[in-house]
Amino acid sequence: MTFTITRVIPSDPVTLYVGPKASRADIEQVSEKLGLNRPLVVQYLYYIRDLLQGDLGRSIASKLPVLDVVGALWPATLELLFTSIILSTLIGIPLGVLSARLQGRPLDVLVRAFSIIGISMPAFLIGLIFQIIFFRNLHLLPLTGRFTADLRFTNPIDAITGFYLIDTVISGNWVAFKDVTWHIILPAITLAMYPMGLIARMTRATMLEVMNQDYIRTARAYGTRETFVFYAYALKNAIGPTLTVIGLTLAWSLTGTFFVEIIFNWPGLGTFTVNSLLSLDYPAVMGITLLGATGYVVINLIVDFVQAWIDPRITLA
Repeated sequence: MTFTITRVIPSDPVTLYVGPKASRADIEQVSEKLGLNRPLVVQYLYYIRDLLQGDLGRSIASKLPVLDVVGALWPATLELLFTSIILSTLIGIPLGVLSARLQGRPLDVLVRAFSIIGISMPAFLIGLIFQIIFFRNLHLLPLTGRFTADLRFTNPIDAITGFYLIDTVISGNWVAFKDVTWHIILPAITLAMYPMGLIARMTRATMLEVMNQDYIRTARAYGTRETFVFYAYALKNAIGPTLTVIGLTLAWSLTGTFFVEIIFNWPGLGTFTVNSLLSLDYPAVMGITLLGATGYVVINLIVDFVQAWIDPRITLA
């Protein structure tokens, strides 16, 4: 479907490839080279053939292999994605547990309101609000980018893994580490708002359901400490649905990063994808679509294994 939709939209990718001043002969030659002069069905069959050989095609805009471009930009997106998921998990689960434990109290109402705001507000609006508050008004955090431009000359980052937070620690470049950390805070929190709210709500709902089970009442009757009942008994049995939500939000964030990267000028796959869509770069759009779908499936598979590992009642048979 993606293959067909990207090609039926009226456009002229050949002109983008060769430039607006190309001759008719050059346009015909490039059309033949890219296979765009063939019927759509034939183009699709050739694409599948190349795909089975690990070839995602060549970007029309950059004229580079799509796999090479994705490989260069993937670490920036993954670093932002993993940071946001870690933040949303470390904050969302305790908020959900606290909300369930203090059900009906003001703090519970506050957590639920925060969760609704995080789920309801679009990421681009949250990002703009954060930029206004923390950059323009408070002057606390940088506005855009992965690091300060002057860092290239004063404390250049050695690209070892492509994850700047890891690379700066490995190389002992603590000045760059501090700068990279400050730059990732705003986009990571912006991306984490939706998963954080969803995780908090799911944790609260499952905790309240588990707390009404007979074994919880039995543990309380035996005089077990309330904190131990909440975290050792209730949370362990309520974490299954929350893990599913974490996996789904992680997969959702693969595309959710696109809005955040554009707002914060983050040089990752999101910015590349938007530019590819605007320029109708067919191979790049297809490559991102395939990688996103594959990531979604793999993440959900990992969640299934983790659930089976945590909960012995679940089998993978």
